[in-house]
Amino acid sequence: MASTTTTTTLSMKLLIDTKKNRVLFAEADKDVVDFLFSLLALPIATIVGKLGKESMCGSFGNLYASVENLDYKLVLPGAEKKTLLQPTVVPSAATTSTSSLLLPLPAPRPEPPKSFFKCSESGDYYNARCREYVTDSSRASCPNCGKKMTRALKYVPPPPAAADGTGGGQSAQMGSSTGGAIAIAKGFVQGVVTYTVRDNLVVNSMSTISSISLLNTLAVTDFAALQEKTVQLSYTEGLQILKASLQSNTVLTDVFLSKKRPRRCA
Repeated sequence: MASTTTTTTLSMKLLIDTKKNRVLFAEADKDVVDFLFSLLALPIATIVGKLGKESMCGSFGNLYASVENLDYKLVLPGAEKKTLLQPTVVPSAATTSTSSLLLPLPAPRPEPPKSFFKCSESGDYYNARCREYVTDSSRASCPNCGKKMTRALKYVPPPPAAADGTGGGQSAQMGSSTGGAIAIAKGFVQGVVTYTVRDNLVVNSMSTISSISLLNTLAVTDFAALQEKTVQLSYTEGLQILKASLQSNTVLTDVFLSKKRPRRCA
């Protein structure tokens, strides 16, 4: 299991059926829901690395260990094990600064600087057509004259993309503006809504009517047995939710109420 920990915590309110010792549903805010949805963007190798290959059901743990133990003599030149074991994780649309800290991911590796070349004869007046060709390899030959394209060009990167994914370096205006400051919406779901998260991680917006309907759906009859409990989600609970979501349909009960040992692979 990964040793990286963080003090970042989220919280949500559980509604518990004390007679059946089960979580009916949780009342959660935007950060909790964004965290849950961001789990969908995790590569399998990242999940195996965080949970530990020994804890994985099925055979993915074996694949992970095979790459770890693979003799470097068998790896192609230029290929790296970490490409498979620590894949680059593109920040998810569901990730906020708070929810991403709950299960911190390795920073994406910086792209190598781009290099472009033109024909070594492209400055010659009599070889004007050589100027039409550009390559990203100094070993390439010019299609016009056949000589190596070794004259380096200066690469000019595009302007940084705005928060809405558009280019041009213009600011994305999302959300409300107060005192001239523009609020940039982050994550995936709206922050002005409260959400219900069922034991099996079904997520819906919350209202009085929907809560009553959900209690009816769950066949709750003894309302005196219901109890509210606020729980904290830290790095540990984040890992437990991730693991339970791969093995169980009673995730919240397993993580916050169950005293039994974690399920073992068959």
